Amino acid sequence: MPLPDTFDIHSARLVVRSIAARDLHDLLAVNGDAEVTAFLPYATWLGLQDAMAWLQRMEALAATGTGRQLVLERKADRQVIGTLLAFKFDEGSARLELGYVVGRAHWRQGYAREALCSFVGHVFGDLGLRRVEAEVNPANVASNMLLSSIGFTHEGVLRQRWVGHSGPYDTNLYGLLRSEWAPPAMDGASPGR
Repeated sequence: MPLPDTFDIHSARLVVRSIAARDLHDLLAVNGDAEVTAFLPYATWLGLQDAMAWLQRMEALAATGTGRQLVLERKADRQVIGTLLAFKFDEGSARLELGYVVGRAHWRQGYAREALCSFVGHVFGDLGLRRVEAEVNPANVASNMLLSSIGFTHEGVLRQRWVGHSGPYDTNLYGLLRSEWAPPAMDGASPGR
């Protein structure tokens, strides 16, 4: 069974849902910011052509059944303020990996925490997954703090795991098991993006 074709997860301020072409304008403001993309595995978008190429890659990933690109839509104004990628889904092991990004104008307001908690609760509950993982560049202090604050365990360092904008870099590996999941209180702004 592949990952579901669509997601529609509601939290207090956000809808975490499947991506649509109409989201690219909002996402251009997110991924067109070099400070936001500093820790992402793709270059800063220079225009709509980069956004369209990215969307095609995400659609190809979705076609494999092993990943889904989701967006973080703010309920108050329906603005898309970030993304959440569910990928490397392994049905036999009931696990997946996640990645996320939030636009700089929305940092330190608890949006990433809210989105991750809603998503993790959904995949452990409704989808019955057993494990969720994330890899984070050690220099991305906010993201490392965020994962720890919602219950992920730092399981090790993968040395020179990826090659990024400035060369090879290590990643911290985080894991969270369904048996460990205890949704943290949502108290507004919190550490992390």
